Amino acid sequence: MAIDLSCKIAEPTNQKLKYIAIEWLQERGVSIEDIARLVYEIQKCYIPGLSLEDCFCSVDRVMDKREVQNTIFTGLSLDELVEKGLIREPLLAMIRKDDGLYGIDEILALSIVNVYGSIGLTNFGYLDKVKLGKIAELNTHQNGVINTFLDDIVAALAAAAAARLAHQTRDQLENLA
Repeated sequence: MAIDLSCKIAEPTNQKLKYIAIEWLQERGVSIEDIARLVYEIQKCYIPGLSLEDCFCSVDRVMDKREVQNTIFTGLSLDELVEKGLIREPLLAMIRKDDGLYGIDEILALSIVNVYGSIGLTNFGYLDKVKLGKIAELNTHQNGVINTFLDDIVAALAAAAAARLAHQTRDQLENLA
């Protein structure tokens, strides 16, 4: 007897998690449009005719991935726990001050970047270094708000969406040839 696995696929649950992840980002002051603007900034020189809408759609597709949703839930929860002082020292101080030698925030964000290959990694490195737009704003850590994980997650989301667009553009060019 064959087992029907189609009933085991929980697509609505995945979509529900996507919208919860987007809501969590919004609660921390980050919109999909903020991320799309970062994508546009790093891809506009490489993709002729690129629009902000293209970037928005790419970010939206990246948000479909369960690995992405899980990273958002984990990173934002850690930032919030630190704000409330609910993590033990010495880890609390390291995350609170976004210590340069504490690279776990970047490592967590790489789980998003790795979905789209090495171009995503180079995009992430660039965004993490130059801190464009929303990333720079998040990196200020003002008024007791901790964004140690969030700024890297935003950079990773933009890097992955940019990589997705680069792959898509290459595929379209190859199909024309």
